[in-house]
Amino acid sequence: MNNLLEVHSVSKSFGEHTVLNNVSIAVPKGSVFGLLGPNGAGKTTLLRVINQITMPDTGHVLLDGEPLKNAHIKDIGYLPEERGLYKTMKVGEQAMYLAQLKGMPKAEAKKKLHEWFERLEIGDWWNKKIQELSKGMAQKIQFVVTVLHEPKLLIFDEPFSGFDPINANIIKDEILRLKNEGATVIFSTHRMESVEELCDHIALLHQSNKILDGNLIDIKKQYKTNTFEVGLNTDNPEQVRKSLSERFIVSPAEFRTLGNELKLNIKLSQNGSSNELLSYLTGKGDVSHFVEVIPSVNDIFIKTVKSN
Repeated sequence: MNNLLEVHSVSKSFGEHTVLNNVSIAVPKGSVFGLLGPNGAGKTTLLRVINQITMPDTGHVLLDGEPLKNAHIKDIGYLPEERGLYKTMKVGEQAMYLAQLKGMPKAEAKKKLHEWFERLEIGDWWNKKIQELSKGMAQKIQFVVTVLHEPKLLIFDEPFSGFDPINANIIKDEILRLKNEGATVIFSTHRMESVEELCDHIALLHQSNKILDGNLIDIKKQYKTNTFEVGLNTDNPEQVRKSLSERFIVSPAEFRTLGNELKLNIKLSQNGSSNELLSYLTGKGDVSHFVEVIPSVNDIFIKTVKSN
């Protein structure tokens, strides 16, 4: 079994409003899977179905090849977008309580909590009350509690909300470390740069339907247009621009460099060769910049949603 999680034809409605319409996804073991979509697309409802908080109207879910059941709660760590901690409890006391709810023996929970607190340099928070913590500090505690029992599947809904860039990077590094140690991760986010950095696979939901999914690299290949950003130092920029336009599809480009080069986007034909283009350019001037334009996740997200 290569997939840890499989969602098969899941639909869910609340009254006359369809939130999920026949949605299927497959999450490979040991991967980071990005669940994307505009607000109201159905992402959180799908995560709640996987966590057995909400039951689907139709369809089913498999975890590690087995139909999802109550006993699987221990195999999933879930950090919801809407967080909730008891504000008057002390950090250590609450973390211990939540760890034991996941079935961890008290001594093991305390040992692992102290290890995590030391790793994240938050050891002096143990006796603080939750109400004394900032949003980002409380978020760190909830992240620790989510991953502490080392579940097979980790689910994060907007995991970087409330974090400054430094702490967001710390959590990204921890997610990648957990993946490298064998965990499978699903996360939902609006931060497309995080998707670029973390995800192996993505699925895009829009208006309750899945409209795109697959390996992220394969999707990028599917959306690329054989276009190159070019910076060229030449004594005759207009003449070179005209010459290039006679052979290629050329448009102005905007990218930052240290000089005042001629900056162009050059689109090749489907069978066009980047080596041939580069060779042609070197005959026209000094090439200072030559980069294939790879669509970002944000570009793909916007284009796919607009076309649906």
